[in-house]
Amino acid sequence: MSKRNITLRDIYKARITTAPIIRKTPLVNSPSLTEHVGVPVYLKLDNLQHTSAFKIRGAANMILSLTAEEKARGVATFSSGNHGRAVAYIAKQLGIKALICLSKRVPSYRVEAIRRLGGEAVVYGESQDEAMYHASELAKKQGLTWIDTADDPRIIAGHGTIGLEILEDLPEIGVAIVPVSGGGLISGVALALKSASPAIRVIGVSPEVAPAMYHSLKAGHPVEIEEKDSLADSLLGGIGLDNQYSFRMVQKYVDDVILLSEEEIADGMAFALNRDHLVVEGAGAVGIAALLERKVRDIKGKVVVHVSGGNVEIPLLLQIAQKARAR
Repeated sequence: MSKRNITLRDIYKARITTAPIIRKTPLVNSPSLTEHVGVPVYLKLDNLQHTSAFKIRGAANMILSLTAEEKARGVATFSSGNHGRAVAYIAKQLGIKALICLSKRVPSYRVEAIRRLGGEAVVYGESQDEAMYHASELAKKQGLTWIDTADDPRIIAGHGTIGLEILEDLPEIGVAIVPVSGGGLISGVALALKSASPAIRVIGVSPEVAPAMYHSLKAGHPVEIEEKDSLADSLLGGIGLDNQYSFRMVQKYVDDVILLSEEEIADGMAFALNRDHLVVEGAGAVGIAALLERKVRDIKGKVVVHVSGGNVEIPLLLQIAQKARAR
């Protein structure tokens, strides 16, 4: 696909394309966060999406947009877990092959979830970048159709449907807080919201251990960083040195990107479990944590926090439950 600007029309088209697969997720008020922050706070619960994460939105739009010949060849991608699960889920619905490469840093429960959905999960390398290069080589050798994780117009437009749903349920939104990894999610959401009103502030949140987009924005161009383990494991990975779309869209539409420590992310997960009775993975809890730590400044109007996923292994969830009990 040649490089072009992604528009609001692409997001509306994505909603039509993905309608048979994607569910509209709830937007609910959080009384506990509202009390803590002092303004109305709402949670966009994409942890209740199919495969328990937002990633199915972009993957569905991408795969359903392929030609019959591209589908017949099968698809290949790389993932930190949720994208791979989404690709495997959709491929199974369509009866096509799906090969997903994951690095050794990806928790085993995420790998097994992909296999249960019928995906061919290949574990390779010490980082997302190494898994990506290996997936690309396998795709070429086997003639598979490449599915990017974030930096593709169809992926970004699919994620932008979140922004449309937010505007339909809360047109008076003032601030959106969205997790950031490769930028595909926040790019689509920000495009939809800023198209409605440039005054809506869009704030990204990343773990401080490996914030590739944050450092790329500081440098003014995509950069590589060392990947480290994080509770927000699905936010790990780079943005690609040859990034074509998501980086410049984040530059244009996102007002700020803030960072969180591992302890702060754990607190966000515990708060979601204890106060709002939500099972939220580390990546999905970063927006909640950012509000808890009062790291989002100059909050005006109603706030929406995107809860991106709820895929968390039971032992970790039990640890978080103990932390929640202690709060």
